Amino acid sequence: MSLDRRGFLKRMVVAPTGLMLGSTVPASNLPLVNPEQRPTRARDRAADVIVVGAGAFGGWTAYYLRRFGASVKLVDAYGPGNSRSTSGDETRGVRSSYGDKGIWAELWMTWANEAIDRWARFDEEWGREMKVRLFFKTGDMIFRPAPDPFTSRTQEFWKKLGIPFEVLTVEDVAREYPILDLANITVALREPRAGVVRARRACEVVAEAFRQAGGELLMGYAELGARDGNRLQNIRTTGPAATLAAKTFVFALGPWFPKAFPALMGPRIRTPLGHVHYFGTPPGDDRFTFPNLPSYNFPGVTGWPALGPDNRGFRVRMRGDTPTDPDTSQRAFERKNDKLARRFLNARFPPLGDSPLLETRACHYDFSASRNFIIDRHPELENVWLAGGGSAEGFKFGPVLGEYIAKRVLDLETDDRLADAFSLKMSETATAENGLDTAAVSSLTGVYTQAQASKGAETYRRHCGSCHTPAAHSGEAFQSAWDGRTAFELFDYLRTTMPDDRPGRLSRGQYTDVVAYLLQQNGMPAGQRRLSTDPARLERIRIATWRAR
Repeated sequence: MSLDRRGFLKRMVVAPTGLMLGSTVPASNLPLVNPEQRPTRARDRAADVIVVGAGAFGGWTAYYLRRFGASVKLVDAYGPGNSRSTSGDETRGVRSSYGDKGIWAELWMTWANEAIDRWARFDEEWGREMKVRLFFKTGDMIFRPAPDPFTSRTQEFWKKLGIPFEVLTVEDVAREYPILDLANITVALREPRAGVVRARRACEVVAEAFRQAGGELLMGYAELGARDGNRLQNIRTTGPAATLAAKTFVFALGPWFPKAFPALMGPRIRTPLGHVHYFGTPPGDDRFTFPNLPSYNFPGVTGWPALGPDNRGFRVRMRGDTPTDPDTSQRAFERKNDKLARRFLNARFPPLGDSPLLETRACHYDFSASRNFIIDRHPELENVWLAGGGSAEGFKFGPVLGEYIAKRVLDLETDDRLADAFSLKMSETATAENGLDTAAVSSLTGVYTQAQASKGAETYRRHCGSCHTPAAHSGEAFQSAWDGRTAFELFDYLRTTMPDDRPGRLSRGQYTDVVAYLLQQNGMPAGQRRLSTDPARLERIRIATWRAR
């Protein structure tokens, strides 16, 4: 039985809880939907907001905008949960283990933990209403050959944030799950609250919840329409609506961003393909189905047990192919990739080694250059918002990000720290077109190599360690001294002050290596491009730091 609109609105107009690490707006101050006001369906009437893209970012944003009282139209080229979309796979994992996210780790882990609760609540209400279970609390297990920065920092933040976890012995895991082969594994962590969400179905349910709240869902391939100065007046679509006008526009395009905004988003977003395999479980053997096995995380491979009642299969996700066009890319990938997945099964889940391959999926991710979400105004269009950069993890954050984006759009969210974290400037990067000679570059976009940072660590230890500790050049001390300044300023400071007994006696390459080491110490990721010793190039690298609190 479908929920009547009045009943839905009476239950849903109450404002959701405020986001952690961000400012909150009291429920009494939020504009509420009037349950007596029947929504206007006329497509020629301008909406308050048009959201383009009905995936994890766009669907949840439209849902929350409608909850806050805005009239909203949600436009998608192929429909919620379609097979081209990043969220179009059968399932997605929901976990909070992001100790490898550098300066974003605490923010991501806080919001991911909150998202787990919101998925459970949404499933309890809307999954039941739509007669489909969306969230499965599987728990998640992380396996590593040895302690590493990912597992160490994840545990550090789990403790700080009060997120439940367990440190297990390999022997205990082997006794509990004898189907696992844990050869060469010494680290085993379990996050009991983690789970799996039916991704494609969840996108459909969010869109239907939005529609039942009075929102309008339209099909059509959208592009920018007429402008009036620095404001967008409308969008043009290939659908029956043709031209749609609104006061504000939100583009949540995922891997379509580089196509829609090539100059602005092309340098900031990469769109590689990820590959997923679903293997059949043995007949009559429930050891590989929920709830008898948790989701798992081995180096380079993640997955989870088959979910009932449809049992699509035991999931194995591998790395995929290089970026291509999400409209035209082939989603049936080469069969050589099946061998890699089966090799993994033989190594870690031997009883599944000969299991039949039931189906495969391939989806485009949208990796931002900063490894963080991008939520910001278009620099030339004041009423246009951009929301993306899920970086292969965005789906799980949907219930939290959707509220945050909606509040930003409606001027209900005023935390400048969060706005800075998600800003376009954090993902400024070099491309073949702009190069380092002509454009500012964020230090968060991989401006040095791991080899340089390793050399820099040794140079720092040998020549600076007698007078300084890494703590003196990391954390709040580093942030307050260097945020917003250039890599050349840091290079020049090191060159003119260190070593204390004879400043300037190291080579330019050694000082550059120490700069790379200090950037890494402060959560800025390594990349493929070497940090140059050229002052002009160093001058164009802007040091971008951020702390959760």
